[in-house]
Amino acid sequence: MNQHLTQLVELSQIDKSIDAFDPRMAAVNAKVTAVSAEREKVQAITTQLLADIEDAEVKKRKNELHLAELQDKLKDNARKGAEIKNEREMKSLQLEEEIAKEQMTFANEEIERLDKIIDNRKAEIESDKQKLTQLTESEKVLQNEVATQLAEIEKERQKVFTQKQELVSKINQKGLAFYEKIRRWAKNTTAVEVKNQACYGCFLKISDKVYAEVIKGEDIVTCPHCGRILYIDRTEGETPAA
Repeated sequence: MNQHLTQLVELSQIDKSIDAFDPRMAAVNAKVTAVSAEREKVQAITTQLLADIEDAEVKKRKNELHLAELQDKLKDNARKGAEIKNEREMKSLQLEEEIAKEQMTFANEEIERLDKIIDNRKAEIESDKQKLTQLTESEKVLQNEVATQLAEIEKERQKVFTQKQELVSKINQKGLAFYEKIRRWAKNTTAVEVKNQACYGCFLKISDKVYAEVIKGEDIVTCPHCGRILYIDRTEGETPAA
């Protein structure tokens, strides 16, 4: 394999290594992101629970006011009872009392129901407080771990970047431009192996003539189907087709 081809293949492998750092970093960051998302979810639930409590307390106060009004009305009716002049007025007063008592029963039941909602929501909030404490602690621990891991990955990346810069400085600019042109669309498959007389970029078979040129390794050969740079891994002992 000639020097220019060797350099381009090596550059392709380095670029592939560089591109692999972002997914590694994303995977590490995902640990903290997952805990943060869970913490925010619990906080949102707590906010909703507080809103439920406020709403229940407003409704409870309204029922309590209504209950007080009904009690005053019954007292007033009791006073009016002493002034009844005929049966019609008595029946009318009794009807008002029955309606008022029904409304009082409903108001008391509603207050009881709202008290249960408030108590349940408060219990849930207390439970969520414990979850938040645990999640916050876990998040801090993970942030420290992730910071250490990211620093190590960044150190590795800088080392690979240095290797790339050193290699690029040695590559013929015309060959580098040719490589970059292919990489714009081929990404990490700019330079690919030929196995079983097939391009391992598009997986199509190449002709005997092209295959022979690739094995010679004297020139930079591209796949006639997809345009990727082709090379042979000498450790696998590829030989031209008969």
